[in-house]
Amino acid sequence: MTNPTRTTAPPPSPVDPGLAERATTMLRRLVGHDDAQFRDGQLEAVSALVADRSRVLVVQRTGWGKSAVYFVATALRRAEGAGPTVIISPLLALMRDQVAAAARAGIRAVTMNSANAQDWDEVRAALADDAVDVLLVSPERLNNPRFRDEQLPDLARRCGLLVVDEAHCVSDWGHDFRPDYRRIRDLLAGLPSDTPVLATTATANARVVTDVVEQLEVGGRRVLTVRGGLARDSLRLGVLRSMSPEQRLGWLVAHLADLPGSGIVYTLTVAAAEDVAAALAEAGHEVVAYTGRTDAADRERLEARLRANEVKALVATSALGMGFDKPDLGFVVHLGAPSSPVAYYQQVGRAGRATERADVLLLPGPEDRDIWQYFASVSMPREDQADAVLRALAEAGRPLSTAALETAVDVRRTRLELLLKVLDVDGAVQRVSGGWVATGVPWEYDAERYGRVAEARRAEQQLMVDYERTDACRMAFLQETLDDPSAVPCGRCDGCAGPWYPTEVPDRVLGAARERLSRAGVDLEPRVQWPTGMERLGVPVKGRISSDEALLPGRALARLSDLGWGQRLREVLREDAPASPELLRACVPVLAGWGWAQRPAGVVAVPSRSHPQLVGSLAAGLAEIGRLPFLGTLGLDHGGPTGEPGGNSAFRLAGVWERLVVGPELAAAASSAGGPVLLVDDLVSSRWTLTVAGRALRLAGAEGVLPLALAVDG
Repeated sequence: MTNPTRTTAPPPSPVDPGLAERATTMLRRLVGHDDAQFRDGQLEAVSALVADRSRVLVVQRTGWGKSAVYFVATALRRAEGAGPTVIISPLLALMRDQVAAAARAGIRAVTMNSANAQDWDEVRAALADDAVDVLLVSPERLNNPRFRDEQLPDLARRCGLLVVDEAHCVSDWGHDFRPDYRRIRDLLAGLPSDTPVLATTATANARVVTDVVEQLEVGGRRVLTVRGGLARDSLRLGVLRSMSPEQRLGWLVAHLADLPGSGIVYTLTVAAAEDVAAALAEAGHEVVAYTGRTDAADRERLEARLRANEVKALVATSALGMGFDKPDLGFVVHLGAPSSPVAYYQQVGRAGRATERADVLLLPGPEDRDIWQYFASVSMPREDQADAVLRALAEAGRPLSTAALETAVDVRRTRLELLLKVLDVDGAVQRVSGGWVATGVPWEYDAERYGRVAEARRAEQQLMVDYERTDACRMAFLQETLDDPSAVPCGRCDGCAGPWYPTEVPDRVLGAARERLSRAGVDLEPRVQWPTGMERLGVPVKGRISSDEALLPGRALARLSDLGWGQRLREVLREDAPASPELLRACVPVLAGWGWAQRPAGVVAVPSRSHPQLVGSLAAGLAEIGRLPFLGTLGLDHGGPTGEPGGNSAFRLAGVWERLVVGPELAAAASSAGGPVLLVDDLVSSRWTLTVAGRALRLAGAEGVLPLALAVDG
């Protein structure tokens, strides 16, 4: 299949032969081959940047060579005496690859990011000496007060080429929307009029392209869009539908070794990545988990191991995405579907760049929609929370740190950080030394815009479901969702050629997978520190939690994101009903494997507003199984805990503070039990309900409190 390149107005100028010769020389040095030639569209993009000083948007499939365009253009611009290229790049892993690629081409590239702060002074000195050809920065760095005030003005003045990598992030509609990318519009407005700008992406449909072009057109500059066909001839796409959790895990255990080369197994959550990696390793596969919790040094080490084929696969979340480059990656398997075909195409594009064949398989699950909904909700700003933040900053009259804001507004840290970025980009707040301040610029919640984004995301989720269910060509389906006019049947996928992958799971493997997923029990670490600034919320605590008030280490049956019991607990928690015999039996090995220093001497229930039957019967049932006395249930004062689930730590603590009461009879029973008490709850999120309940029991005389929950929300 050919992949024709389509170029939209304004048309590029004819390429000067002398420039073409110099550019080809640079390309050959970059790739290390004396016979290398530009692919369709590459030389035209280089010429538009170097000769015409244009603004160019390149939308080309992964592996087409977008980095070749900006490295060749950099070398040519530097030869003309221009200043360094500034590349705005979204991931540390991507920066590492770009620095290494530049070095191979004799281009001096450096980066300023959160992981190399110790090198910043050296980088600044090199920039001042004009000893840097390429500076890579994250979009977040654009709003670092010191970088923004001391470094950015000079860089904008001297910049020979500005590159916006993974430019779909500029768009609200993009699958990886990051508010800091919208700061690029302000950066563009401050560039000299003849500074060329290149934006690149492999994952943008027509709607996202339009949005990105509008951002790039600031200052009245027109944008040349070079767009090619997105089909990947090496990829064989397939979907294994209607599989249970144990069937999906069993399929991986049975068939991972049969997949070509080494590759990536993607999951939707950190918990799933860790669980799947553990199950595959237990079955003898050489795999390692790679998630957002993996520290930077370990990420680099694991990426190197995969590149060297020292592991069969990394079991990863989307943390391993745009930044990873392994041309011979042999397969990508998804255990759970991403929320859109655009995101899916971006991830599967890691495979088959330099191989004749790469296998791409999707094993969707019924939990996918719940996970999509959760991630969509946390990424969208809420009007009431935005108003609360602006009001708190205005009333403070001084900079407030994010931690201080948490005691003024009931917004969880991750959502608060995103909200502050959105407000900052919109000009309503500003990050300064010491925290955040309100600018006084009027701000209105753009309900229409966010409504459109939400609707677009729902539509994209449905498209992902349609992709799973289609009997037609899967590659063509992905191309069409990306508005690629060159889409035709690929002839390789399971829609075109029928299933090429095994579908059976041997009984012994299925049984082992079922046994693995039926294992229950996760550790529940007790809170050790009170949130800062609690006195502002009327709660007189600070510092470390006293040892005579703290919980002992606890346990939970499962995380809601777990592949096995997590999915069953979602169903259990949808309504309130007495604990089933199966649920009680599942808790027994959790208790048996606890490893406590002293066995509990009694059982106490946490009062539940949403699941009173479930928690009460669970506590009583466990007491009966363990032949322990059921001591009773804590009381509720002032109507019980307040606040919505999912809020921040400070407000969650304030919402339960002194609202959980140990009555006289329970106090007498707990203090005379002769050992620690087992404290039973349904769902744990912030852990403050358990912490406050445990503190109340300790103050009433309990020797210790061992918390047990059915589920952890995470």
